[in-house]
Amino acid sequence: MQNVAPVINLRPRDRMLPLAFVSAVVSLMATFAAVGSTIPLFNIYRAEDGFTTADVSLTVVAYSAATLSTLLVLGRVSNHVGRRPIAIASLGLFVLACLLLLNVHDIGILIAGRLLMGLGAGLASSTLTAYIVDAAPARPTWLASVASSQTVMLGLAVGAIASGALVQFGPWPRGLIYLVVIGLLLLSAALVAISPETVTPTPGGWRSLHPGVRVPVRVRHLLPVAAAVLLATWATGAFYQAFVPALVEDQLHTNSSLVLGLVFAAYMGPSALGAPLGGRFSPATAQRIGMIAFLAGWIGLITAIATGALPLFIAATIIAGAAQGIAISAATRGLLFGSTLPERAPTFAVVYLLSYSGATIPSLISARLSNIFAVPEIARGYAGLAMVATLVTAFAARNPHTGTTKNSQNCEQPARWRRT
Repeated sequence: MQNVAPVINLRPRDRMLPLAFVSAVVSLMATFAAVGSTIPLFNIYRAEDGFTTADVSLTVVAYSAATLSTLLVLGRVSNHVGRRPIAIASLGLFVLACLLLLNVHDIGILIAGRLLMGLGAGLASSTLTAYIVDAAPARPTWLASVASSQTVMLGLAVGAIASGALVQFGPWPRGLIYLVVIGLLLLSAALVAISPETVTPTPGGWRSLHPGVRVPVRVRHLLPVAAAVLLATWATGAFYQAFVPALVEDQLHTNSSLVLGLVFAAYMGPSALGAPLGGRFSPATAQRIGMIAFLAGWIGLITAIATGALPLFIAATIIAGAAQGIAISAATRGLLFGSTLPERAPTFAVVYLLSYSGATIPSLISARLSNIFAVPEIARGYAGLAMVATLVTAFAARNPHTGTTKNSQNCEQPARWRRT
């Protein structure tokens, strides 16, 4: 059953869309800062509450599974209800999650809090990213894809660093970061509330709740490589959430919460810096460059784990993080090529379905295997996944078909691209 396309609301575009763009970026960063804020606390939960590495891995699975479910059911609802109310709802779910996580002493509470975050992330991933693209300036042409794909990584990095610092130096290690994040979320909700809507509510909202995925025909040939890129990079992000807390303490010989936050941020943060570099190349070329560098980063990580060298581990993490930024933004740029306003939320729903599948499935498998294999052995499995994804990208990466559609002003790409 087809969804009714949203009516484009252009009235505020002249003066108010910059506010919408800023509000959407700040809100997306705030939501994923909330996700990142839990990472440096994992070792405290392990030490003080007896949580195991398998327990922590299951919280990652709960978060990712909730996000996947929300994307499948609600990924297109903002086309009908509007971007702003769904964005505010996602921020509200994160506020509830942070309130719940203020008192974690049982693994069930942590799983419940992360599950609420997953529900909020599912709404934010499709709605706020589409809101960013709706409101993004026409120039530079890469800004829409970079802001929509890399604000997530930047938010995770900011949340992890802030949490690590407050856990180590703040007066209330287990709760202060959540109060700070709640304040940021409420500020974000206020910004969205005063920002203009980019779509006019239309009928078909209930029909849009039927689970399904959809991307425009003109870019479907890009999905296999985009899937390889997103699965491998987001699986690595989940590895950093679930296993790096134990790895940093047991293999790299430090229990500093700030160091743990910095290590996680060293993977997520450089992603935002690598993304604009990929804008200098066609999507296919940028994906190849990004994934080859990503594999090189994983080789450095495996070497660092084997030798116990923390500086090498951080350096390899930075390389892998910057490389994923190049690859992910290029994959997103290709899928957004020539997109119209009603196509954006469904396209981002597919992007994040692939991303969270990469986070969920390997995490579920590795959680089971963590009782059999040590963390360094599990890391080698993730490195193998990175190698497979790199080979797929190197041989199969393609550019959008430039002759099939007129470009939208926010997704306009150089005419010199050719299928490669």
